[in-house]
Amino acid sequence: MNDKIQMVDLRSQYMRLKEEIDTAMQAVLDSAWYIKGPAVASFETHLAGYLDVEHVIGCANGTDALQIALMALGLEPGDEVIVPAFTYVATAEVIALLHLKPVMVDVRPDTFDLTAEVVEAAITPRTKAVVPVHLFGQTADMAPIMDVARKHGIFVIEDNAQAIGARYEMAGSRLAAGTIGDIGTTSFFPAKNLGCFGDGGAIFTREEGLAARIRMIANHGQSKRYYHDEIGVNSRLDALQAAILDVKLKHLDDFAARRRKVADTYDAAFSKLETVQTPVRSLKSDHVFHQYTLRIKDGRRDALKAHLNAQGIPANIYYPVPLYKQKAFAPFSEVKHLPVTEMLCKEVLSLPIYTEMRPEIQERIIQGVRSFYE
Repeated sequence: MNDKIQMVDLRSQYMRLKEEIDTAMQAVLDSAWYIKGPAVASFETHLAGYLDVEHVIGCANGTDALQIALMALGLEPGDEVIVPAFTYVATAEVIALLHLKPVMVDVRPDTFDLTAEVVEAAITPRTKAVVPVHLFGQTADMAPIMDVARKHGIFVIEDNAQAIGARYEMAGSRLAAGTIGDIGTTSFFPAKNLGCFGDGGAIFTREEGLAARIRMIANHGQSKRYYHDEIGVNSRLDALQAAILDVKLKHLDDFAARRRKVADTYDAAFSKLETVQTPVRSLKSDHVFHQYTLRIKDGRRDALKAHLNAQGIPANIYYPVPLYKQKAFAPFSEVKHLPVTEMLCKEVLSLPIYTEMRPEIQERIIQGVRSFYE
């Protein structure tokens, strides 16, 4: 048994599901149908059913999903898209790549996501879309964001790479993260809650017209073979990855329950550390804990990280630099200072969390944190 502590133990999950996954992969190999085909169609159908959304379109990765979603909305160069400054680079990267203008805004200090008030304050006549990011495993407060978007006639693209399986309370219903806005996107990177064995992604929408356009753009801009209606991309979820994901999808709620159990144990262990803030859970959203992220509020975040690393305990900083301070975004961003984002970049620290974490491994991590403060 491997006692080395990892941020995510992908091998243990595979070994638990090995028979199911190997059987599914072998069926694809026997069929020799590696691109599109029945394995991809089956997964898209099952994921649509799980999310209770009309259309799911698989693609090559989560970044492609965001790019294709923006392309499908018909935005023009120079149009503005509101995006949180505290997120992974891909969310803003695709906006700039399409010659749109990323308008970076601040986030909440507790749940790390956008608010309707911040979004509305950033809207100008050039604003065409907003991209709420469901960071670390729970959704942004989507109802007021949707109200603001509808009031101003702007599109909503949910970046759901980190919260698939979470549900949000809205209008008396529990809606799946990624199915509330006009388009939702996700990533199936191996370390994600629903991860494949390589790269993969998907796009969700309830609108038939948008779904048709997304499928066309993802397939070289063609709705009929060799007839190209617009410039598109080549972005496909391959059949082997779809087969793996179809198996894992059946276990996704169990994955979330296991992650919450780990998070609950961390919460209890750190509750008396006065300068350590455990993750704040939204009252309106489930938390599926893609990351378990602390705020170290005494200015010693980097010292704690070094202390843990010296004991063989990994701890990662998501994210150390605000997007508007990244060199790549210098031509696009007019923002100079967002106080909450800059505070979070100095305070956040994520601990290992995964579905097969053994109690003795978690206890070593807990004792590592406690020993720093003791």
